[in-house]
Formats: sequence, C-alpha cells, structure tokens
Amino acid sequence: MEKTEKIQADMQALGRAARAAARIVAKADTAVKNHALIAMARAIRCHEASLLAANAADVAQARNKGLEPAMIDRLTLTPKGIASMAAGLEQIAALSDPIGAVTDLDYRPSGIQVGRMRVPLGVIAIIYEARPNVTADAAGLCLKAGNAAILRGGSEAIQSNQAIAACVKEGLRSAGLPEQAVQVVETTDRAAVSALITMSEYVDVIVPRGGKGLIERITNEARVPVIKHLDGVCHVYVDLSADLEKAVRVVDNAKTQRYGTCNTMETLLVHAGIAEQFLPRVCKILLEKGVELRGDETASALVAGIKPAVEEDWYAEYLAPVLSVRIVADIDQAITHIATYGSQHTDAIVTEDYSRARQFLREVDSSSVMVNASTRFADGFEYGLGAEIGISTDKLHARGPVGLEGLTSQKFIVLGDGHIRE
Repeated sequence: MEKTEKIQADMQALGRAARAAARIVAKADTAVKNHALIAMARAIRCHEASLLAANAADVAQARNKGLEPAMIDRLTLTPKGIASMAAGLEQIAALSDPIGAVTDLDYRPSGIQVGRMRVPLGVIAIIYEARPNVTADAAGLCLKAGNAAILRGGSEAIQSNQAIAACVKEGLRSAGLPEQAVQVVETTDRAAVSALITMSEYVDVIVPRGGKGLIERITNEARVPVIKHLDGVCHVYVDLSADLEKAVRVVDNAKTQRYGTCNTMETLLVHAGIAEQFLPRVCKILLEKGVELRGDETASALVAGIKPAVEEDWYAEYLAPVLSVRIVADIDQAITHIATYGSQHTDAIVTEDYSRARQFLREVDSSSVMVNASTRFADGFEYGLGAEIGISTDKLHARGPVGLEGLTSQKFIVLGDGHIRE
C-alpha cells in the first residue's frame, strides 16, 4: 500500500472510531463528563514536568528550524500556561451542560407543543499549528458539549500534543468514557489533513487554528463545514472624550501584553482633537518597549519615532512588535477605517461619551466590540466560556470566541397527545 493510501485508510479508521465514540459521549450524563474533565485537569497538573520536557524538545527543534518568534511564542508552554490549561478544564466542568436543554416550548393553535432542544454537533476536527494548549481546550470543550474530537496539531508541537493527549486519555478512562472520544492524529504528513477535511461521512465540523495560509487552504479544500477566522486586524480608537490615563493603559496592553496573538491591536486610531496631547505620551511607552511605529503624515509629524506607513500597513496583521497609527477626524472616520481595513475580529473604543460608545458598539461589524477595554480580552477563558475552540469571524452558526454553545446545534421537538393534522 502506498503511503498516501495508508494515511487515507488510517484516517478513515480514526473517523469511524470517532463516530462510534460520539454516540456514547452524546448520551453521557453531565456528572460523567465533569468527572472526565476534572480527571484531565488533575493529570495535567500531576504530569507538569513531563509536559514541560516534551515542550522543551519541541521548542528546541522549532528554534533549530528558524521558525518565527511569534510561532515559537505560541508553541512555548510555561508552568503558568499548564496551570491555565488545567484551570480551563475545571472551569468547563463548572459550566452548565447545554446538552438536552429545552427552550421556547410553546403551544400551537393545533394543540401541539413546539420547542427546541440543544444537541451535540457530532464529530469535530480541529487542525492547529504551534498551539499545544489547544489540545486540552478542544478536548474539554468538545467533550462537555457531547462531541467526539479529532485533533491534528502541527509537526512543530507533536511531542507536546502527544503528552497532553495522554493526560486527556487518562481522564477519559477515569470516567469510563471511550478513549476514542478524543483522538490525536499521530502523523505529521499533510496528506492527513487532506483526508480529514474531506471525510464528510465521519466529520461534522472543521475548526482550523493557525496562520492565514492554513486556514485559506482548509476553507478552499474542505467538504465539511468550517468555523474560522482568517486575520486578526484589531483596532483601538481613542476618541476625543477619552480619559487619557485609561487610553494609555488600554493601548499599551492591547499591543504589548502579547504580540503573537490574533486579538492583539495592530492599528491605533486617534481623534485629531487629542492627538497632539495623547500620541507622544503613548508612543514614548511603545517605543521604549521596542515597538516599531508606522503612521500617516499627521502622526509622523507629531512623533519623531514614527516611520511612514504604506497602504499595506492598514491591512497588516503583524503578530509582532509593529503598530500602525492613523489620525482620524472623528468617530465616523474611525468606523469607516475599521470597515475598510479590519477583519471583523475585535475592535475597541476608548471614550467617556456614552452616545459615541453606543454608536461604536452598534456600527462596528466585528465579532467582539469593546468599550474602554483591551482587545486582548477577546478570549473564551476571559469571556467565561471555560476556554475556546477558536474565534469565528463568520456570521453563520457561531461568531466570536467559540465555547460550548458554539459546539452544539438545536433540533425542534414536538410534544403531542395523539394529535393529528387536519
């Protein structure tokens, strides 16, 4: 058997096992699922040393291959990160179980009752790069939402992913659930991805997490529905009425708290009426932290360290210590800029004017829109979802950080007592 044919056969076997496991997980009691989640968290904490060792080997290989700093940042696990993975699983366990919840139950003129019941999606495949924490997050969310999961991480994180997967399987065994409820694809061959995204008979939804190239490829080639976002071109607009102390804190955090994440600010918009007062102050902080600033003519004239921006900069998701800066005449111009260059991910306004805050919330068409808060809060854990499977900028099914509800669907239920249609 040729290599590609063997991978295809292996993936089909993985899919069949996932479909069978999904039926078991779909009917599992909440207590059983929570038991598995708590046991996974406990295993992750107990095996911290082995997780760090596996990750250190991955990071060393990544550096030897010359991978970009942003990717190495996403790849690296720390004791704090491992604790966050475990805490995320525990938070998922503490959340209400959406499965089986009935809503909108009402009588129709015919006498029947019609409502909706929340149900699992089935088998969810997650394809991701350099993000070992996704292995735990995805396993936990898919399980609590009654789904089976097939996880295909990038080759750069293979040892980390397998170590975390061992903890996940330990938790599943402890709860008496099938290990096939969460399966990690062991091969790093790209043919496995090609097989996975076309297995519509076994896979119900694909969730890609990674670079734009990966997501575009999956979106173009998949025969299974995809939940995704392509870019994180996030903006912070500092309004004329902004509290400048708040604005400095928000802008600094939105850009420098972490550079390599999709919810990091990539463009700063400043109202012309406060630019002379605000921009030199915040740019001094950013330049001291090593952030390269690229701005329009007005911004460059106000701050000596700002380099001229080109048109491509307004579209850029840098994932690096680089920031675009533009001076705008008013909130309408800011919203127009976001609509023109943004990616419908996360955008924020800093203002003390209630009506402008309401306008920004209403008119900015992004999956997360914020007032007086850093864009870095656009995260499932921060939103109280326990963790996230990813962030969706799509408008159908799920939008924004995708937690438990985004991993379920609804079906209509009808209750009658011998009713027939006349």
